[in-house]
Formats: sequence, structure tokens, C-alpha cells
Amino acid sequence: MSHKQIHPQELITNKTADMCILDVRTAAEIKAAHLPGCLHIPLHELTAERLQDEIAKSGKNGSCVYLLCQGGKRAQMAADQLHGKIDAELVVIEGGINGVKAANIPLNEGNGVMSLERQVRIAAGFLALIGVVLGFQVDTNFFLLSGFVGAGLMFAGITDTCMMGMLIARMPWNR
Repeated sequence: MSHKQIHPQELITNKTADMCILDVRTAAEIKAAHLPGCLHIPLHELTAERLQDEIAKSGKNGSCVYLLCQGGKRAQMAADQLHGKIDAELVVIEGGINGVKAANIPLNEGNGVMSLERQVRIAAGFLALIGVVLGFQVDTNFFLLSGFVGAGLMFAGITDTCMMGMLIARMPWNR
């Protein structure tokens, strides 16, 4: 389902202190760069009840919830997940935090924090390399590990859904 979208510049131009912007990225991604004043609930932890609790605690205006992620896909998934479960208009911020950066909107940026995408690339490369090394050194069946990783990367590219990314997002260092 496609939801209403807003350009980051338009959002910032009309931003008020009680505006509810929900960032659904992982904690590591938030540490790397975030828009000040946002609520934060990672997509894999998002429920309508938790969002309503966070809105109540923060004193934000919950009549409209602006959804933010890295590039827009997870924000759309969050909107689909919340659709019909909360009494608020759901608006996806176009391009996510990448769109915010492209619009030259100032962000609070951390240093030394590794993005989820980079963690996935490292893990996939490591597994593929291990599969090849073990395939030559131990048993040719280990080549299947490299094939499995390659198939997973193709699936992620085609569907824009990464199971390894979802798994890594749940790791303790990303909380």
C-alpha cells in the first residue's frame, strides 16, 4: 500500500516542537546520524501500542505521524504495519535520512558507528569467503554456503528485503 509522502524540506519548513516524527532505523543507524527531536522505535520492535505509549510519554501531537528510515523502504513498511491500527495520519518522509541529507538539513551525527548496510556487506562477504576456503580445504559441500549467501543477496536485491539485515538489526550491538 502506498502512503502519503512529504519532501524533507517541506517537513522541516513546517516543523513544530510537538510534531511527531518516528525514526524506525536501528539504534546503530540513529547513533550515526539522526534528526533531532524524533521518536525512535526500530521497525522490528514497532507496534501500535508502543507507538501510542511513546507519543504519550513525549508529549508529541499524535494526529499525524511522519515516518523516517534510511531510504524510505522501512518507513513504508512501518506505515503498512500501522495502517488502521492507530488514529493518526501516516506520512512517509521521501528518501528517508538520505533524502534529509540530500536536502542539506542539519543532522546530529555520531562518529565511528557502523551502518546496518555496511554490517550486512561485511557479514555476507565473510560467509562467502569462509564457504570458499572451507570448500577447498575441508569439503566441497562448503561451497554451498557461498552459493546460499549469493542467492540471499540476489533475493535482497530483487525484493528490497534483507533477511540478514533484519537478523543483524536484532544483535545486541545494534540496540
